[in-house]
Amino acid sequence: MRKTNICLMPKKILLLVLSCTLSLFNLHAQNNRHDTETDPKDKGLAEYYEGQMNRPKSRIIKARVIEIVYDDTEENRPDIPIESDFRYQHLKIKILTGRHKGEIYTVRNTVELAVPYKLIFKLHEKMVLQLDEDENGTINNLKIYERERDTKVYFIILFFAAAIVLVGKKNGIKALISLGISIALIFGLFLPLIMKGISPILLALFVCSASTVSTLFIISGNNKKTYTAVLGTIGGVIIAGLFAFIAGKILRLTGLGNEDAQMLAFIPQHRKIDYQGLLFAGMMIGAMGAVMDVAMSVSSSMWEIISIDPCISGKRLVRSGMNIGRDIIGSMSNTLILAYVSTSIPVLLLFIIFSNGFTEIINLEFLAAEILRAVSGSIGLICTIPITVNLVNLFFKKTEARPGK
Repeated sequence: MRKTNICLMPKKILLLVLSCTLSLFNLHAQNNRHDTETDPKDKGLAEYYEGQMNRPKSRIIKARVIEIVYDDTEENRPDIPIESDFRYQHLKIKILTGRHKGEIYTVRNTVELAVPYKLIFKLHEKMVLQLDEDENGTINNLKIYERERDTKVYFIILFFAAAIVLVGKKNGIKALISLGISIALIFGLFLPLIMKGISPILLALFVCSASTVSTLFIISGNNKKTYTAVLGTIGGVIIAGLFAFIAGKILRLTGLGNEDAQMLAFIPQHRKIDYQGLLFAGMMIGAMGAVMDVAMSVSSSMWEIISIDPCISGKRLVRSGMNIGRDIIGSMSNTLILAYVSTSIPVLLLFIIFSNGFTEIINLEFLAAEILRAVSGSIGLICTIPITVNLVNLFFKKTEARPGK
C-alpha cells in the first residue's frame, strides 16, 4: 500500500503543474490564433503556392559518374572576371536507383565560380539527381541536385548506435529506444500539428513531458528516483519556457528573425503558424536534454545518499543535493551556451565583418533570440537543481513518516 501512495503523489503534482502551465500558455495561444482562411489580398499568391505545392514532385535518384566527357573547371582564365566565369562538366552517368536503374545518360554540370559552394564531380563519384518523366514514363529532365551522402550519414548513425550499445550494454539499448521515441514525437506529432495551426508552446510542453517520462522510465525504471527526476525535468523545462516567453515579450521578438522562418511565413497558407510561439517552443525543446541530465544526476545521487544513510536529516540531505548541483551547473551551462554559439559562428562572423559596431549587432533579432535561447536554457537548468533537491527531500520525508517505515 505504501508504494502505491508514493507513486500516486507525484502523478497528482505533475497533473497540477501541467494544468497551471497549460492554462497560462493557452492564453498566449488564444491571443495569437490566426484565422485558417487565407486573406483575400493574398489570393493570387496563395493560388501560386498552392499550385507549386501540388505540382508533380520530381523523383530523387542516385547515379554514378562513369565518364567525364568534358571538363573545363581546371582551366586558367585570368582575362575573365570571376562573376562572369562559368565552367562546365559533361558527365556520363549510370542511374543506380529507381525504375530507370542501369540506364546511362549524359548530364551537364554548370559551375559558377563566383558562388562559394560548388559541385565539381570526379570519376566514379556518386551524385543525387532530380528526375522528371512525361506521361509515358520517359525521362525528359535530369538535374544534378547534390553529392551522394546518405550512405555515409547512415554509417555515422550506425557507428553512434554501436558505440552506445557497446559502452552502455542494456542501458545503451534503452537509450536508443528512448531517443527513437523522442524523435518520433517531434516528427510524428509536434511538426504536423504545428502545420495545422496548433500552439507550438503547448505542443512543446506536451512533447517535452512525454519525452521525459518515456526516456527516464525506460532507462531508470518505475521508482522514486525516476519520479523526482521526471518532475524536476518538467519543472526546469517549464521555467525555461516561462522565462523565454516573458523575456521574448519584453524583447519584442517575433520569431521571424531568420530567413528560414521568413520564407515559410511568406507562403499565405502557413501564416496561421504562431512564429513567436515556435521560437519559444524551440527554446524549451533545446533545453530539455541538459535539464533532464541535471535532474537525473541530482536525483540519482541523492537517493544513493539515502540508501547509504537512511537516517540522514532533511537539512543535510538538501545541503548535499545542492552541493552536487553546484558542481554540475558550471559545466552544463557551458555545454548549452557553447552548443548554441557553435551553430551561429558563420552568421556571427558575417555580422562582425559587415556591421558598424557592437550596438548594431546586439540589437538584431536573430542574435537577441540566440542569446535568449542560451540564457533561458541555462535558467531552466539552474532552477532544476533546487526543484529536484526539494522533491527528493519531500519524497524522503513522506516515506520516512509512514507507519511501519
